[in-house]
Amino acid sequence: MELIELNELTPSQKEEVIELWNREYPAKISLTGLAEFDQYLNSLLEPKHLVLLDTKQAIKGWLTYFFREGGQWFAILLDSSLQGQGWGTRILDLAKEKTTELHGWVIPDDGELKQNGEVYSSPLGFYVKNQFVIHPDIQSIKKDTLSIKISWQKPI
Repeated sequence: MELIELNELTPSQKEEVIELWNREYPAKISLTGLAEFDQYLNSLLEPKHLVLLDTKQAIKGWLTYFFREGGQWFAILLDSSLQGQGWGTRILDLAKEKTTELHGWVIPDDGELKQNGEVYSSPLGFYVKNQFVIHPDIQSIKKDTLSIKISWQKPI
């Protein structure tokens, strides 16, 4: 596995991230294609991408960090076959090295169905383990899916 940082994703890398997104996130928040993903990426201010590649250069993990609402925000995806092996923490730790704060949204509950029919498992415990503060009172609902805010600050 190789972890690299990119300023931009190529069209083929975008397609791989879309496939990963649609495999790992609940079906309700799946992407319809490249146009919707480009619209999302174009809404981000100064995005950077951390990409986890396997030996065949296929994307197995992706984290983007960017500016929004006066702070540094992020989104992360990891292939379910690699979850629980430390790869998510490695990607997150690299983002933490490059920033002083990270804010994000997390689906707090299990139970949503993924496109393949499997049940989505909330990564809330992963973020607690990685020193994020959970803000259950700060919520967002998009595409009928509830998310709560999480945040991390670099220790002084």
